[in-house]
Amino acid sequence: MISLLRSAAFYLWMALTVIPWALAALVMSVFVRGDRLYWFCMGWLRVAILGARVICGVHHRLQGVVHLPAPDALTPVILCPKHQSTWETFAFPTLMSHPLAYVFKKELLMVPFFGWAMGRLDMIHIDRSKRAEAWNKVAEQGRRLMDRGVWVIMFPEGTRTERGSQGTYKSGAARLAVVTGACLVPIAVTSARCWPRKSFLLRPGVVDISIGPPIAPAGRDPESLMAEVEGWVEAEMRRLDPQAYPSGAVTLKA
Repeated sequence: MISLLRSAAFYLWMALTVIPWALAALVMSVFVRGDRLYWFCMGWLRVAILGARVICGVHHRLQGVVHLPAPDALTPVILCPKHQSTWETFAFPTLMSHPLAYVFKKELLMVPFFGWAMGRLDMIHIDRSKRAEAWNKVAEQGRRLMDRGVWVIMFPEGTRTERGSQGTYKSGAARLAVVTGACLVPIAVTSARCWPRKSFLLRPGVVDISIGPPIAPAGRDPESLMAEVEGWVEAEMRRLDPQAYPSGAVTLKA
């Protein structure tokens, strides 16, 4: 019952804060775009993550930051995280020194307030039903944004997975790395311990985020690149959350 009440309070907190923040962002976007608008909008994500911590007891522990380029570096980067819940989609922009451009389905732009504000940012929204057109858009906009110092973030499994499960790692991020020369950064995230994919409830606990060494694309093909990302992420998931993986075995599906 306590978890239910806390979770309900958290969702209420998000609703009450996102509406004025999104409206302010929409007005601001008439006069300001780019990084200034991005960091203003990311302020709401900090509020959401703070709410999860204070109201629901969801804390996080970050390791491997040394593997990221320096804050003032223009090194092109594609983040490739494990995807278990909404928590990491909110958290990553608050943890990274560079603006992030998510690759996401265009339907999210229809979400009231949150989606409207997101549509004013430099993100890459695609129509998944038009695969060739979607890929061309990712390649074109991904290169343009990374040339500006923006990091692209793509969830290789495409959708959220259950705790202890392993989805199919798609090669989109690796293909983008090959055509742009960007390095891939694998990231393990144990967010399903606190915010399971199919549950309304948030549970107190610690989300571990582990950032792996960057993987350079030079002389590599997309399949081998993504296999390396998958191998590192899934092995790290089993180290961080061994209770969720009784067998401990990593099965490469890329």
